[in-house]
Amino acid sequence: MSVSEGEEGGLFRAAPSDNSQDLLDNPTKTVATGSTPEDQASPVVDEASPSSASSFEMLDMESAHAPYQEVQPHWFFCRRADDNTSWLPFSREDSDKLENAFTNISDEGEEDTVVAVEGQRYDVHVKERKRHAVYWEQAPSEVRRCTWFYKGDKDTRFMPYPEDFSKDLEEAYRKSVTSDEWKKKLDFPTGETVILHNPKLIMQYQPIGLQDDWVSSPSEHTRPRTVKRGVDNISVEIPDGEPEKVDHVVFMVHGIGPACDLRFRSIIQCVNDFRSVSLSLLASHYKRAQQEGQVGRVEFLPVNWHSALHGDATGVDEDIQRITLPSISRLRHFTNDTLLDLFFYNSPTYCQTIVDTVASEFNRLHVLFKQRHPEFSGTVSVVGHSLGSLILFDLLTNQRDESQARQGISGEPCHLNCNTLEQTLNRLGLQQYLDVLQNENLDLESLALCRDSDLKDLGIPLGPRKKILNYVRRKWLPEDCRMGAVCQAQGPQLQPEVTSTQDGNESSGLPPQQFHLHRPQSVTSAVDYEYFDVGIGQVSIDYPQLEFHPQTFFAFGSPIGMFLTVRGLKRIDPNYTFPTCKSFYNIYHPYDPVAYRIEPMIVSEVDLEPMLIPHHKGRKRMHLELKDSLTRMSMDLKNNVLGSLRTAWQSFARLPVAALPPGEGGETTTEKTLEETQASAAVTASTKREDKGANFWTKILAWSSAIHRHYFRGGFDEAESSESVEEREHREIKMGMLNGGRRIDYVLQEKPIESFNEYLFAIQSHLCYWESEDTALLLLKEIYDNLGVAIEQPQQ
Repeated sequence: MSVSEGEEGGLFRAAPSDNSQDLLDNPTKTVATGSTPEDQASPVVDEASPSSASSFEMLDMESAHAPYQEVQPHWFFCRRADDNTSWLPFSREDSDKLENAFTNISDEGEEDTVVAVEGQRYDVHVKERKRHAVYWEQAPSEVRRCTWFYKGDKDTRFMPYPEDFSKDLEEAYRKSVTSDEWKKKLDFPTGETVILHNPKLIMQYQPIGLQDDWVSSPSEHTRPRTVKRGVDNISVEIPDGEPEKVDHVVFMVHGIGPACDLRFRSIIQCVNDFRSVSLSLLASHYKRAQQEGQVGRVEFLPVNWHSALHGDATGVDEDIQRITLPSISRLRHFTNDTLLDLFFYNSPTYCQTIVDTVASEFNRLHVLFKQRHPEFSGTVSVVGHSLGSLILFDLLTNQRDESQARQGISGEPCHLNCNTLEQTLNRLGLQQYLDVLQNENLDLESLALCRDSDLKDLGIPLGPRKKILNYVRRKWLPEDCRMGAVCQAQGPQLQPEVTSTQDGNESSGLPPQQFHLHRPQSVTSAVDYEYFDVGIGQVSIDYPQLEFHPQTFFAFGSPIGMFLTVRGLKRIDPNYTFPTCKSFYNIYHPYDPVAYRIEPMIVSEVDLEPMLIPHHKGRKRMHLELKDSLTRMSMDLKNNVLGSLRTAWQSFARLPVAALPPGEGGETTTEKTLEETQASAAVTASTKREDKGANFWTKILAWSSAIHRHYFRGGFDEAESSESVEEREHREIKMGMLNGGRRIDYVLQEKPIESFNEYLFAIQSHLCYWESEDTALLLLKEIYDNLGVAIEQPQQ
């Protein structure tokens, strides 16, 4: 098909075939319309369209006269991705709300009506016909009140006509039904022709004069388009509406780069998919609780920091582009846009930008959500993927609880040394700024209280600002005060455990210089980092405070363990916990190349396997079950063979005993008792070995039937019993307070195809979390367990 270049983009025009040309030239009645169609998006499905007059007449004979009924409109919105345009329907609830608002608009001068749709994440301006995002930046999308649809020969779905075009079609249809006169021909100024053969057969044609003269096979360009009236007559999946009640809010932070999966989708699209997965899991695993009104839904909102870092405000992209080599330009562009984010986070300047952006987005989204949901009384959790999890770890580590916010970390005031401001600036080589600071009556004590923004307001450049603040905090504060002033920038390794004494003063529950995260003693020579922020460790920045206390922190494919180790931290104290967040889950795929474990840094003396995340259908994957069964069989076989060899060796090594009556041959009572004990033990061991061997062969014989019961008859009870045994074993292990004493590391089950070659699926494994039902179900289970709502097993 060819696209006409009309005044406003035009419509797709299909010329009639040779067999149906007579219907165009000699219609029963012609209705000329003066309307000009609006912009038309490319169509999308096909059904076999009749191409002969005989087929038209046959359908016309079969159609019966029916009274006219007004068409029921449905509202759609436009989604543009790259060069593709698609029209998607609103849910029936949202469409009804938009239709009610539309019917209530009577005055042209009346202000536009705004309707919140899709869980109040979007606002639709009804008169403007635009859909605006609420929580994130996104270009407005077009909205239509749709009644008539079409699809071409090579399209995949029906597309809506513009509203003016649909209005003309509906008026012509009404007249035909009322008068029972069909075969009407409607000519549009853009050249399109629509023929109403009967109520069930309406086609759109393109004039032959617009065809290309050189086309040898005009039939490819002359097939008409199928036209349908009403959304009920087309094949389209109308989504279910979302529950209005919100039980919990989850903020999700992305990792490096602007794309979050292999399809190069943004964090907004990936979070939308994760939200859809959670809604379907709520319907299947919390069905009864939803019907009883105990469960509403969980709202997931994206947090984007990449655009702020690479925007015009920082200018970092232009600086990097100037020094980038021209060769292999696409690879270098990918590196600059993604991998460099790791280095930016280890830079004091850009790390401050990233952390400020994440914290400000958290606070903005939280306030905005509370404004749009004033009845919300639930809690908030946070999710970080890849580098985003490290950002959240550092941010949550440097939060202050209520007692620290009121009194600070240290109980006593800090005292500065007696050096003067002039001596300090001379030592730093910044004596030119002495007059600027003295004009503001600043001394060392007040300078230590200044923030970076304060010195920036005085006109001091970035480099001197960093030198002044870092030198004052590191050199001119005593050790106890420096601990309190810098711990918020150093991270968890400098945060002591503060307890309250009977006299009301706070004291550290640990000996001096003992902190929650232990830094090993350096074996290198001392380095003077006088002009640097921290050196090789975590950068020293000002961490902003969140306006809420997260309930749980979920890390997806997280490199937190690696970064803590690189920073010199070998062990996390079991008593350490985030100041304002009491739960932490480290979730990863077994083939994820970026993920690292956390539990070995807490419990290093015990080699623990990570907790296996259950499949969302309630069992292990089949290939993992077979693998475990074969492993158990091999272990049983090995133990039986070794046991038999051990028994044979003991029988050969045992000394012969003379068969003498009791008391003869100098045998004592003690020797007799010893021999009886050994014989009894040998009999017991032999009996156990026989029982074990019998159990082993019984297991082998029953293996096939067990597999049949598990996979073809449900196997749910067996999965529950195995999981309960694992949980009982792991409950006995003290895992520290980072997750309230519970396990931290949780591993997903790989798919069967992924187990063939783990290297092929390494990158995909790092990006699989956004569409993982198992991951979403783990989040929902943790959220609703805290609300006292138990998960339900789905029907097999």
